[in-house]
Amino acid sequence: MALPFRKELEKYKDIDEDEILGNLSEAELKQLENVLEELDPEHALLPAGLRQKDQTERKATGTFDRERLLSYLEKDALEQKDREEYVPFTGEKKGKVFIPKKKTVELHTEEKISLDPELEEALTSASDTELCDLAAILGMHNLLANAQFSSNVSSSNGLNKEEYSDIVKGEKVNPVFDEPPNPTNVEEALQRIKANDPRLVDVNLNNIKNIPIPTLKEFANALERNTHVKTFSLAATRSNDPVAVALADMLKVNRTLESLNIESNFITGAGISVMVEALKENETLTELRIDNQRQLLGTAVEMEIARLLEQNPTIVKFGYHFTHQGPRTRAANAITKNRDLVRKRRVEKDHY
Repeated sequence: MALPFRKELEKYKDIDEDEILGNLSEAELKQLENVLEELDPEHALLPAGLRQKDQTERKATGTFDRERLLSYLEKDALEQKDREEYVPFTGEKKGKVFIPKKKTVELHTEEKISLDPELEEALTSASDTELCDLAAILGMHNLLANAQFSSNVSSSNGLNKEEYSDIVKGEKVNPVFDEPPNPTNVEEALQRIKANDPRLVDVNLNNIKNIPIPTLKEFANALERNTHVKTFSLAATRSNDPVAVALADMLKVNRTLESLNIESNFITGAGISVMVEALKENETLTELRIDNQRQLLGTAVEMEIARLLEQNPTIVKFGYHFTHQGPRTRAANAITKNRDLVRKRRVEKDHY
């Protein structure tokens, strides 16, 4: 069935377009061109300037000689070289001359300061990552003191406050001194945990850096059967993933420990994930601190931590600085929910 508009076109099927265009005059062709352009102003195949007829045709308003203009400009440029309109520099400077201040550093000592050969070689060959690790282990204040003073300048007991404060002449330096060594007897504490000593409720191994990894794992294994220790802290003890796995196994069976601190160690995201996963089987731990590890945990681990915290009903203190907003918000909401549960249980207990 033929469409109605096709019947109207049947009479034009034998028309010779070339013959018709050949019989048109130049004025008629120009008019046809303008009509076609006006009929299709959105023609995508034409440049924007050619999609409608030119409406700016007019006669020139004055004479213009391009060659004459170029000759004039070239002549003027050549003459410009011979002009002396600039003021020659005579060396005289007006105003106050700026003299940069030089920062002088003088050490309050008669002797020449030099680093130990071994320390100098180690610092020279160390990468940025190794320097950061060294600063984290030794402490930035120790590293600064070793870089500024040789062993023959500092006394056997270390620098006193006056010597340390006067390192740089004319500048105030806030001294940072070493913390006193941890007095905990590692072997004695381990034996008391194994013996389930009822008087031992707080074990602090912080900053004891010479504890072997097998000994740290032995502490975790001993806590599995201990029913008195409530706080266990091993921050900055160079603990690694095997220690984290041992602690995770301990959390699955221990029903006494309330606080665990493993900050400032060498535990990776895999070790942290195993520990947090163990919280699903633990309902007594209320505080867990895992911040400031050697490596960043990453987005995937942070999301997993937030998910597991949402499933745990007892953690009310969680020591970790999230680097992403999403898991940070979810973890904060989970901790707030657990604190509300603790408050409700306390109110109900007081009521009855």
